[in-house]
Amino acid sequence: MAEDSKGEYLSTLQKFNHEQREHYHTHIPNIFQKIQDMEERRIIRIGESMKTFAEVDRQVTPIIGKCLDEITKAVDSIDPKHDSQLVIDAFKSGFEPPGDVDFEDFTQPIKRAVSESSLSNSKETKSESRFSSKSKGKLWPFMKKSKGGGPEDYSNLPPEQRRKKLQQKVDEINKDIQKELDQREALTKMKDVYIKNPQMGDAASVDIKLAELSQNLEKLRLEVQKFEGWLAEVEGRLPVRTEVMRRQSGAYEPQSNTLTVTNCVQDRESSPDGGYTEEPSQESEMKTPTTEFDDEFDDEEPLPTIGTCKALYTFEGQNEGTISVTEGETLYVIEEDKGDGWTRIRRNEDEEGYVPTSYVEVFLEKNAKDS
Repeated sequence: MAEDSKGEYLSTLQKFNHEQREHYHTHIPNIFQKIQDMEERRIIRIGESMKTFAEVDRQVTPIIGKCLDEITKAVDSIDPKHDSQLVIDAFKSGFEPPGDVDFEDFTQPIKRAVSESSLSNSKETKSESRFSSKSKGKLWPFMKKSKGGGPEDYSNLPPEQRRKKLQQKVDEINKDIQKELDQREALTKMKDVYIKNPQMGDAASVDIKLAELSQNLEKLRLEVQKFEGWLAEVEGRLPVRTEVMRRQSGAYEPQSNTLTVTNCVQDRESSPDGGYTEEPSQESEMKTPTTEFDDEFDDEEPLPTIGTCKALYTFEGQNEGTISVTEGETLYVIEEDKGDGWTRIRRNEDEEGYVPTSYVEVFLEKNAKDS
């Protein structure tokens, strides 16, 4: 029994020693060697990546330098005068500055004095509306908004903008004419093929389409002649195109508004009770601005209050842009008279408009007077 146990113990001890040697002298060294090999491969890959990055960077650097050189070249080629002239040409109106306004003696009975040039210009432009504004937030008084499209000849636009619209229209029609000509040429060739080879198709079936194209071409030619005539008319009235024109709207008085103010004041003189009356016929003579002008004044920030005023007489504002007031009513002034005989006032956040300056007594705030 003791001998058997002793033999089993010796066998187990030998097996343990063998496995221990395998563990420390074979398996562990193999594991560490594999880890070392993996780390070496990682280092090699990192080195190769850095080398590749350096090569790519070396190749890209000249391209970056070329881009920087082009940017510098583009900056050096900037012509501020030419660029500003492009902006002026894009937005200039073509309006001529108004003449001087005559002195008005307010100690005499109210009679609106208008410069000779203003009267003559307003008569000449009944068929051609001219609109300007002294401040961006100013509404278009005395005008009825037009919800429909503008006239075909764009006579509602300033001269320069009208010229651009007409030129654009002429170019579009010429493109349509060229398309029709190309189609007619293609159909003509097709007809010749059908005539030479009847089995491919009926040549008579092409005649209907050719006749339709001829009619379309005639209509388009008449249309382009019409617009070219309007364009020639506008270019004949415009000043020399190289002349630098002032665009600031404050430099131009709306001639049509001046005529309206004159008529309104004359009507007041003829009224027996001194009340203010407005003639409906004046509105029909005025050409209304289209919505593209009105959109400029939408969503404007409300103007600040610069003083108060007291209504001396009752005024019934019937036209758009005006506001009705009653005698003795106190309101806020948001824009004083700019020389056209009208003051802009506000009753509350939703009610504001113009009233004749002679109908109110204005009390401006001190800081507004100083400014």
